[in-house]
Amino acid sequence: MNDVASHATGDAEARSLVRTLAPYREQNTGRAAVELAITAVPLVLLWIVTWAVLPLGYWASLLFAVPAAGFLVRLFMIQHDCGHGSFFRQRSANDWTGRVIGVLTLTPYDAWRGTHAHHHASSGNLDLRGMGDIDTLTVSEFLALSRGRQLLYRVYRHPFVLFGLAPAYLFLLQYRVPPSRGSWLAWLSTMATNAAIGLAAAATIWLVGFGPFLLVQIPITLLAASIGVWLFYVQHQFEDTSWDRKERWTFHEAALHGSSHYDLPAVLRWFTANIGVHHVHHLCSRIPYYRLGRVLRDHPQLAGVGRLTLLDSLRNARMTLWDEKLRRLISFREMRAMRPAGRRRGSERWNSWLSRALKFN
Repeated sequence: MNDVASHATGDAEARSLVRTLAPYREQNTGRAAVELAITAVPLVLLWIVTWAVLPLGYWASLLFAVPAAGFLVRLFMIQHDCGHGSFFRQRSANDWTGRVIGVLTLTPYDAWRGTHAHHHASSGNLDLRGMGDIDTLTVSEFLALSRGRQLLYRVYRHPFVLFGLAPAYLFLLQYRVPPSRGSWLAWLSTMATNAAIGLAAAATIWLVGFGPFLLVQIPITLLAASIGVWLFYVQHQFEDTSWDRKERWTFHEAALHGSSHYDLPAVLRWFTANIGVHHVHHLCSRIPYYRLGRVLRDHPQLAGVGRLTLLDSLRNARMTLWDEKLRRLISFREMRAMRPAGRRRGSERWNSWLSRALKFN
């Protein structure tokens, strides 16, 4: 079977799966309310405990900040489902729950929902990158850059920046500014969320003090932000993901094969609200996260599609460029190894310096 026929067959199979999975889209209001309660209440209690143990030493406080960050990540996943209209049955319940949660996650709900919808509509399309995605270049695009811009891209893709500095910038700074291509609703969402965050912070500072507030809130926020960005990265940045130019790209094929199944241990699946079942989520985003586990149990053939273990995902952190010929993500090291010897000599000193400066990749 040639590549075109295989691609068409894969798309037809993915479309068929959407019809098969339709019954799982039904929301359960009672279940959703319980999921919200068992996430929000422990988060608040852990925040209080983290503050209460500060007099015993900051390291003791940080021990409680770690699970608090886990519950904050889970709360963001509820906000994520609200954005897809899949958490509650009523749209208004989804939207207002998402907006309130956005104050805690520092994420303006309506503005985020717009960019995230674009991500779902264009994921895996090489010609529609740039909104709601982690910046990814093809090998040819990277080689066409100046040395300065190559360096910037390599710095951006370094784990310390991508999972440390970038999440802090995204949630603390970028989300405070309305998107330049957003609607009036995105502007209002951002400004209203900023105002609500300011009021909530002021009230908490009045109760516990400015210093203790920062000592508790900052580590919880930064750790949760880094976890969130890592999860988003792993869901689409893996070696055998699927990217195509717009003439070959199809939504269903990209959803099923361009998204991973991040097969995490049970406790991490709970804290991440089954977001690791991302190929099914992209194929049918109206399925509530509390039904995704059942999808895999009822359709075990889906468990092996794009499957990544925790160890696999750590290795995939080196994958930084899309090779359109090999049709997979590769590392900078692989790119250098594949270049013709004559071309390597011309930039050998430059690549050697970059390798020493950015040892990870």
